[in-house]
Amino acid sequence: MNIENATKILKTVPREKAFYFFTSIGNYTGESASSLKEFIEKINHVNVKSLEFHLYRGDFEKWVNEVLQDEELAAEFRKVQKANLTGETLRNQLHTAASRRMKYLTSQISPSRIQI
Repeated sequence: MNIENATKILKTVPREKAFYFFTSIGNYTGESASSLKEFIEKINHVNVKSLEFHLYRGDFEKWVNEVLQDEELAAEFRKVQKANLTGETLRNQLHTAASRRMKYLTSQISPSRIQI
């Protein structure tokens, strides 16, 4: 992992590329995330039904891979999906995977380069 890749993954994306949390088709929670940091924060308090809805549709994996361009975190989310978790156990696993990745990425760059 080089500094440029880590910086790209940690950037804040435009609102049109943000992740929008829904509990089902058409039921927006009012929550969105424009960066990995914000995504981690939202995992902690968004309705767990939203986490279940998005994980099993592959939405988290797709957003992380295509928008943040982080194939490693996308792979971690695939593992969580295959574990077939629900409820708070699912929330904890998603938070752990994303937080671990964030910690690794921030260790790869100097704090002054992160655009949060």
